[in-house]
Amino acid sequence: MTTSAPTDSSAQPQSSGPDVELLLGGMTCASCANRIERKLNKLDGVSASVNYATEKARVSVPEGYDSQQLISTVEQAGYTAELPKPKAAGPQKDDEGEDPELTSLRHRLIGAGVLGVPVIILAMIPALQFTYWQWLSLTLAAPVIVWAGWPFHKAAWTNLRHGSATMDTLISMGTIAAFLWSLYALFFGTAGMPGMTHAFELSVEPTDGASSIYLEVAAGVIFFILGGRYFERRSKRQAGAALRSLMELGSKEVAVLRDGAETLISIDDLAEGDEFVVRPGEKIATDGTVVSGSSAVDASLLTGESVPVEVSEGDDVTGATVNTGGRLVVRATRVGSDTQLAQMAQMVEDAQSGKAEVQRLADRISGVFVPIVIAIAVATLGVWLGAGFPITAAFTASVAVLIIACPCALGLATPTALLVGTGRGAQLGILIKGPEVLESTRKV
Repeated sequence: MTTSAPTDSSAQPQSSGPDVELLLGGMTCASCANRIERKLNKLDGVSASVNYATEKARVSVPEGYDSQQLISTVEQAGYTAELPKPKAAGPQKDDEGEDPELTSLRHRLIGAGVLGVPVIILAMIPALQFTYWQWLSLTLAAPVIVWAGWPFHKAAWTNLRHGSATMDTLISMGTIAAFLWSLYALFFGTAGMPGMTHAFELSVEPTDGASSIYLEVAAGVIFFILGGRYFERRSKRQAGAALRSLMELGSKEVAVLRDGAETLISIDDLAEGDEFVVRPGEKIATDGTVVSGSSAVDASLLTGESVPVEVSEGDDVTGATVNTGGRLVVRATRVGSDTQLAQMAQMVEDAQSGKAEVQRLADRISGVFVPIVIAIAVATLGVWLGAGFPITAAFTASVAVLIIACPCALGLATPTALLVGTGRGAQLGILIKGPEVLESTRKV
């Protein structure tokens, strides 16, 4: 049975040309993906869908279209793009090593936790606020805001140079504003006086702001959002590992018959038409046709059927299935990316690269959310000044709007859930043809 779901033709304009896949870099939130998608879709005859979770763009272009123009468009928007390298039959080496971005996030997260948590505790528990505690908070919070939060500030500056704003813009503006205001309150206000304390109260009363510091807010925001980025990156890597484990189900070496003798070669060197030997208990190296011998083959990887299937001369067999009985000689009919196993992995990858309707909605919201929040912060400043409050109190209220408006989960939760869900499904033998199909199952 095939399940399908309606597509949003307005969101995904169709093109009759081939699909081009781009590997993207420099994206830090769903707003970045939304911006790249808009830039690509402005090109004549181009239809693009950018997935932040997989960091890929699937672009439909007219026949003969120069893919370098797509790459240039992405680079002009402030990001990087490249065409994917040809896939080998086995797992890619780049995926097996440590992820530099994940390592960097982990180091910054640990540093922000070690330095930032004491700042938060001091600010929230008045009993611990000893004389000059605020200066210790400044000493601890400064590295968190400057060093741990550097990826946010760098992304915000890059976006500013290209005349755009993303979630990183909100994070950077909010934390820097809180930090600079705290410096003003400490050096020019009354917050730096000996014996200053922060009372923990649930009520809200307007003040001039110069007697309060917001170091714990800036450090806390950076710590928690770094945590979110770290776990999101780790989830994406684990989902990629699901695809790699699917490919690793295949054989790594194969015994090929050359001039009547068996020669052990790498699976990458196996060519279509080669005859190879499969002994009892071994995996069949690739898709092929049995030339001689008879046996029972465990094809539960593909069919889910636990009972082995009898095969003999002339029968087709599939790569990665297990020979449970006698000796077989098989002629390779499909190798590399043409095998059924490779096509299964490609199907899962395509499903992860697509977009469900709810994800397109989240992307559209995140694309306009940032400028709206900045406008609200400016309006808050104007309203408080117009109501007769001091400029310090008005600026405090405006900073509060920027600090609390960092909902990166808005554009992140849906693509990450689809990514991890389809990857985990592949591990369990469930192949999901696309996110719209997964989304439509709620109606079943």
